[in-house]
Amino acid sequence: MSASPSPLGTALITGASTGIGAVYADRLAQRGYDLILVARQRSRLDVLADQLATRYGRKVESLAADLAEPAQLLRIEDRLQQDASITLLVNNAGIGTHTPLLESNADQMTQLLQLNVVALTRLAYAAVPGFIARGRGAIVNIASIVAIAPELLNGVYGGSKAFVLAFSQSLHHELSKQGLHVQAVLPGATATDFWALGGRPVEHLPKEIVMSAEDMVDAALVGFDRGELVTIPALRDESQWQAFEAARQSMFNELSRSTPAPRYAKA
Repeated sequence: MSASPSPLGTALITGASTGIGAVYADRLAQRGYDLILVARQRSRLDVLADQLATRYGRKVESLAADLAEPAQLLRIEDRLQQDASITLLVNNAGIGTHTPLLESNADQMTQLLQLNVVALTRLAYAAVPGFIARGRGAIVNIASIVAIAPELLNGVYGGSKAFVLAFSQSLHHELSKQGLHVQAVLPGATATDFWALGGRPVEHLPKEIVMSAEDMVDAALVGFDRGELVTIPALRDESQWQAFEAARQSMFNELSRSTPAPRYAKA
């Protein structure tokens, strides 16, 4: 007998076959969400879907798609537009690198932007109109601490995650009063295959800076439950982020004027 539809609705999770995405799938199924799992590798998705359906008694569907390929991305966009049961989009799929800019391949950086920026944006655009029409919906965008500290890793990667943060803040500003809950999650170094794929296994990093994917997601979900717009799981002193954000907002009325600031006057 198939499970009855969840009162929480369905969560669509990208990059769901391993790492952070797989942990989100487990935790959200445990909470009672039905799931749509999206990733490139069908075999891993199917195994995970079967495990979660058996463990939690929820409906779990796997959709194999490479979101860097426009035609495959369009299939997921269509699903988000047509499936009114979807109440939560977790934009987790992404490519990362810690290779310095001048050692990076421009074609690879373009592929990174296609997935980290273009695909994430298009999926949000596909989901949001339905969420607003139904007065209910949430988007979790997985960014990174390099969104605010781009000097730490590759600048294109940092720039892509800065976009994710800015996009999330703008969505919240425009649509939070219409029933849309947006959260940007900024993980630090997390124990996933991100590092090995970039040629630097996570075992080579100082242990004190690496968080498990399980702890990272659990912390992010606490932030989600609290209605946070920005969640930085490793940041112990929340007042530091509050001061950072307050300083940013304090400049708003000073950023655009009819004349240059006095310090730029001609000598």
